[in-house]
Amino acid sequence: MNSVVRLAIVDPKDSSRNAIKSLLMGLDTIWLEAECSRYDFFTDVAMQTQPDIALISLDSDPQKGLALVGKVTQDLPNTNVLVVSSSQEGSLILQAMRNGAKEFLSFPLRLEDFVAAIDRMQTQRGGRNDNNIVRSSRVITVAGVSGGVGCTSLAINLACTLAKNERNSVAIIDLDFALGDADVWLDIIPVYTIQDVAENITRLDYALLKRSLTKHACGAFLLPRPVQMDDHTYMTPDQLRRVIALLKATFTHLVIDISKSYGPLDITALELSDVSLLVTQLDLPCLRNVVRLMQYFDQREGLVEKIKIVINRQGLEDTQISLSKALETIGREISWTIPNDYATMVEARNNGIPLMEQAPRAKITKAIEVLALAVGDSAPAKADGDEKEKKVKRGLFSFLGNGK
Repeated sequence: MNSVVRLAIVDPKDSSRNAIKSLLMGLDTIWLEAECSRYDFFTDVAMQTQPDIALISLDSDPQKGLALVGKVTQDLPNTNVLVVSSSQEGSLILQAMRNGAKEFLSFPLRLEDFVAAIDRMQTQRGGRNDNNIVRSSRVITVAGVSGGVGCTSLAINLACTLAKNERNSVAIIDLDFALGDADVWLDIIPVYTIQDVAENITRLDYALLKRSLTKHACGAFLLPRPVQMDDHTYMTPDQLRRVIALLKATFTHLVIDISKSYGPLDITALELSDVSLLVTQLDLPCLRNVVRLMQYFDQREGLVEKIKIVINRQGLEDTQISLSKALETIGREISWTIPNDYATMVEARNNGIPLMEQAPRAKITKAIEVLALAVGDSAPAKADGDEKEKKVKRGLFSFLGNGK
């Protein structure tokens, strides 16, 4: 098991201890090293198992629990202490922190709060990424400047390429509820869809969410769009945030294929992303939409910095606008280019087979591998040349008088 957090729990109350175990049981990144029902015995158990995290519930006896926090902190300096309590009294929280607790979470424990606490503790330990510390999850959104530019093909093949690495666990979310076709690209007939998630959002937990995912042979999981057009899927941005938080709890990478409407859910996905790939082609309507979208993103704090422009199907026609003229027009750096290989891509789609299996040596496959290596890394993705994006004030049609 790669990059797991080893956890030991102490809680004299069987009901709450079992509730915590049930909540964390589905996480691939958590290994329950030990559990204990007595405060008095927990230090000995922890000394034997040396867990990464000691989760101590205070509800049974707050004073004994607080004393145990101090003892574990002193005797096991390499173990982070996480405290859980149904009480949120300031004096209790303060004493727990003074005794050495790294995090104080409320009970009933919410999975997203637990995962966020794990991430903070990882950061406090210097962002280590060895076999004892869980890897942070990376969210990659694929957006298009218009329909038909190849967003879904890029999202699917990017996810499958990431999943090829055995250290990665990858999930794909199809947010185009009306016309999404990620399931077609993977030749999947889903039993559950995002419709099931939306209908059960009030009682959503990881177990329910995991049943809604369909696994492809390449290793990637898919949360597909509803099967029927008349399925009335309604999901708020806050509910989508909960879905993404739950998926981040167990997957190292989330690839989100958003719709072209740029509605509230699409914007939420962009805001939650570590990097967003804006896919375009080298033609006038697409470049015009790049400018319009970037102006729109500029109005939202922290969004435009995540946008990386990807030119898809470069070399499609001789009449395509040149890269240099496109750069002048959009006034932004072009981060990556994907060569045109329409025949290979269509064959892969019709067969429901990812490019890495259909045509592993093709130039388009190699280009996507390079992209996956760049955006899939934990460090922020950078454009070629490691330069800051330029904002060149040029007219949208400035290239028309000077050729292609």
